[in-house]
Amino acid sequence: QVQLVESGGGLVQPGGSLRLSCAASGMTFSIYTMGWYRQGPGKQRELVAAITSGGSPNYADSVKGRFTISRDNAKKMVYLQMNSLKPEDTAVYYCNGYWTSLDYWGQGTQVTVSS
Repeated sequence: QVQLVESGGGLVQPGGSLRLSCAASGMTFSIYTMGWYRQGPGKQRELVAAITSGGSPNYADSVKGRFTISRDNAKKMVYLQMNSLKPEDTAVYYCNGYWTSLDYWGQGTQVTVSS
């Protein structure tokens, strides 16, 4: 079955960096658009960044210039490099993969930005 497993979350001070990873299995990874979403305390889940099967990225305005999404189709991995982190980036971050009507989610990884 399809699995998306996130890793790399944790506690970081404001201004710091983290790199999230998502390992995919059970899917033809290269054809999927992969994305990172987040859900902060008391907030709705929102798109942070996505990357198409062709490698084109797009970002939420709130993270442009600070976050970078990338993928490695050979390893079936997607990454989110997060720099200049702010307290408002605190959330559970979820990996997502979709293609046509297929839509898969990971279990999430907690990112906490606090001094």
